[in-house]
Amino acid sequence: MDTQSTETSIDSSSLLVEKEKVYLFSSKFESSGDLLKSVREFYNAIGYGISIRTSKKDKFYTLQCDRGGSYRDIKDIQDKRKRSTASRLVDCLFRIIGSKRRDGMWVFKPKHLAHNHEPSSDISGHPSFRQLSPNKVQAVKDMSRAGIPPRQILSSLRQQFPNLPANSRTIYNVKNKIKREKLGNRSEIGALFEELQQAEFFYDVLHDSDGRITRMFVAHPLSIKLAKVFNYTFVMDCTYKTNKYNMPLLDIVGISCFNTSFYSGFAFLDKEDEENYIWALNVFKGILGHEKQPLVIISDRELALMNAITNVFPSTTNLLCVWHIEKNVLANCKKYFGRAEDFDMFMLSWKNVVYSLTEAIFLNNLIEFESMYENKKGAIDYIRNIWLPWKEKFVSPWTDKYLHFGNRSSSRAEGAHSKLKMYLQNSTGGFQEVKEKICLAVEHEFNEIKVKLASEKIQVPHYCNNPVYKDLLYHVSQFALKKVSEQLVKAKKGTMTPCIGNFMATMGLPCAHKMESYIEKTIPLELIHPQWRIDRFSLNSEDDPQNDNDEAKRFQNLLDELYSKYQVWPLNKKETVTSIINKHVNESDIYFEPVIKRPKGRPPKSKKRKGKGITSTTRDPSRFEYVESSQSQNPSCSTYLFQGSNEVGDEVSHIHHENSIIDLNVYPEFGSYTFDSLI
Repeated sequence: MDTQSTETSIDSSSLLVEKEKVYLFSSKFESSGDLLKSVREFYNAIGYGISIRTSKKDKFYTLQCDRGGSYRDIKDIQDKRKRSTASRLVDCLFRIIGSKRRDGMWVFKPKHLAHNHEPSSDISGHPSFRQLSPNKVQAVKDMSRAGIPPRQILSSLRQQFPNLPANSRTIYNVKNKIKREKLGNRSEIGALFEELQQAEFFYDVLHDSDGRITRMFVAHPLSIKLAKVFNYTFVMDCTYKTNKYNMPLLDIVGISCFNTSFYSGFAFLDKEDEENYIWALNVFKGILGHEKQPLVIISDRELALMNAITNVFPSTTNLLCVWHIEKNVLANCKKYFGRAEDFDMFMLSWKNVVYSLTEAIFLNNLIEFESMYENKKGAIDYIRNIWLPWKEKFVSPWTDKYLHFGNRSSSRAEGAHSKLKMYLQNSTGGFQEVKEKICLAVEHEFNEIKVKLASEKIQVPHYCNNPVYKDLLYHVSQFALKKVSEQLVKAKKGTMTPCIGNFMATMGLPCAHKMESYIEKTIPLELIHPQWRIDRFSLNSEDDPQNDNDEAKRFQNLLDELYSKYQVWPLNKKETVTSIINKHVNESDIYFEPVIKRPKGRPPKSKKRKGKGITSTTRDPSRFEYVESSQSQNPSCSTYLFQGSNEVGDEVSHIHHENSIIDLNVYPEFGSYTFDSLI
């Protein structure tokens, strides 16, 4: 039986050789692409993979078995941190040549047809079999440009082509090839600056003595357009794990007339110190125009950033994020309390202080708060020393004097960080990759605002079918109309609290007391702050103002003035100035990538710490999150009394606990509670 099996194998092999010779000597093709496609299909069918060894365009291709050659260790042989590697190469000598004849047809010229290995039973193990066709490569390119992750690209291709042999490594290889082709002979930094200039980005850069970039500011032209229109209030905050250099990224977020967020600019910083922040804010100031300053900037209690804001924007009010303050108080004061319910009441009492309606009420609430917790000296000292010196930047009686449009936290920036990281997908990209993802995020936000603007210019909310809104329709955003409508309802019902002017001061909209005069009259457009107007600007590209570049205008004016003075200067001064100008005109700036910094925080013990690799963009937990994780999720409420509730589902207006009365109506950001939600 063994003899018969051997004879059958020999016969099959002979038939295969004859079939191979017939194919090679009789086949003709009109193009090199047809030849390559055909030869790969033929040899894949019999268990061999074919790859290109050498080629000359429109002349010939030397094809080899994809197991030809031998493994070369290109790493340093002394490197003890070698990866575990393997090789499919067995130095197979199979070779055929595909060449173009004088008549334009492509034919084969066999050179060495023998293999030194058996054919594969499953050809999908060969990389050459997993290569994508040109149309699939284009699909990968298009989906990559749209920010779709490789695994989703592969899933999309498999839905279209169920028998697709490609794996995830195939997609990564195609993406790397696309990147190499895009770079060409340029360095990554050189390509970056070319693309920034071509796309009309506003950017600035600083470098060290070796030419390595230490700071870089970039602003998309669409971001600039929005920032100039909505230049009243911005939120600023740094985020991390966005780039392979471990540079902090300052994210500047603006607020549109629809109360949505948009990216205004990004600054990669060397470190988070006052010098870096001043540089970044001065660049941003150049975008807005040196004569313009934001009314309000919201930030965390980052002293370096706060000092920089005061330095660069002296007339701007800097408010602190109340949410971060609350979490810092939680992280630093919880240790002084044994029971969770006692600490909950401490936090409620502290919020009662922060959201006091007037300065007088604030002083009374503060005295009661300090008296109530005088036995918690550590907690009270922390609040006195760290936060109360900055009370004008976060306590309601002071912050409600400024036009912050209802923004008292940096949550917009946190949301912007999260959205950007969804585009980034990992933290190992260079400047060019990060810039491409920034483009996707910015263009998405801009298009959302642009479409919403066009929609609201032709829509009338049903609740505005009333003559009192006649002058506001098609001129004011629906978000602002909703706020005005709410105030009008209060005025009609007479449910207003005594007027202290906070709503008009913070929102730029008429309050209920003001609306009493317009219950039966048309509300004038003059009562609406320009922030909420949709009739004062256009986001169409054809409506862009020409030469709207303040820096370019100033530079041109300077050149004109220099030329006029040059005419009367003595010869030696002319030569000196000409020499300086020539030096700057002819010098070429060569930049290099930044030095990769050690990331903030304790080094991870494992590359896959808690399931998140070192490429993750997910931030490390903050201190308050560790503290909160130790807090009971269901604290006992047996010592609480509820006022304003008779049964489950009723809203609670006050909470009584020991000697404390917490009014839930004075701080709306704390939220509303029902009897069942507190229990």
